[in-house]
Amino acid sequence: MNRLPTGTFLPGISIVHRLDARVKLLALFIIITTILLINSILGYAMMVVFIALVIITSGIQFDTALNAVNRLYWFFLLIFLMNTLFYCPDQAWFSLWILTPSLTGMVYGMNVVLRVFLVLVVSNVVASTTAPMETTYALESLVSPLRYVGIPTGQIAMILSIAIQFIPTISEETETIRKAQTARGARFDSNKLTEKAAAILPLVIPIFFSAFKRADDLSVAMEARGYSGVSRRTTKRFSALQSHDYGVLVIVLLIFLLQVVIRLRTTSPPWV
Repeated sequence: MNRLPTGTFLPGISIVHRLDARVKLLALFIIITTILLINSILGYAMMVVFIALVIITSGIQFDTALNAVNRLYWFFLLIFLMNTLFYCPDQAWFSLWILTPSLTGMVYGMNVVLRVFLVLVVSNVVASTTAPMETTYALESLVSPLRYVGIPTGQIAMILSIAIQFIPTISEETETIRKAQTARGARFDSNKLTEKAAAILPLVIPIFFSAFKRADDLSVAMEARGYSGVSRRTTKRFSALQSHDYGVLVIVLLIFLLQVVIRLRTTSPPWV
């Protein structure tokens, strides 16, 4: 069976599904900030356990939650190697042409990979448990105070929401194009980097053309239905936050504060 595209909303009745969309977005922002603060093995272990508990509580499968990173191993490897080979030439084990591998660069590369990995997974969990329109309304509600300084918050929320909804569509279309190009002889699974690089171009160009065409069709459809970003539109009225909403905010704030304490008490190396 094919995997679901990344970011696809999966209806459910779990406590994560029933959280207020505004709370989920605020919690996501706090969690991402917390991940960026991690500078120790204890911090990573605590965050991994927390995210695993969130996945279990949400009722979605682990392989679904990991969809966001399943096909990015080459990207992670590239990040790791770039940092290992170029980050800290002053502490290099040896120098070979422009390559200066070092322990500092290797550790920094591992930190970057782990942080990106955790951010992608937790973002995918939030996207999978929140309806797209709820995300739009929540974004508009959270940034609504900015409209008093002339910022078009409604249009910003709409743009972000459409971008989020395009993720699973483009992901699915990318897989379709990849299979078509493979049938035409593209070597995506080859162990040779030259063949992999040669196969990327016929994959990327159709994706860009398809994305632009979809954006143009969407804009025409919105105009045909009378959408105008400058007009005053009605917005959804959210109900009051429930006890479990406040409880989740308290939990993520406590985890954030705990990570701050761990960071302050840990003798962090200069590369973290």
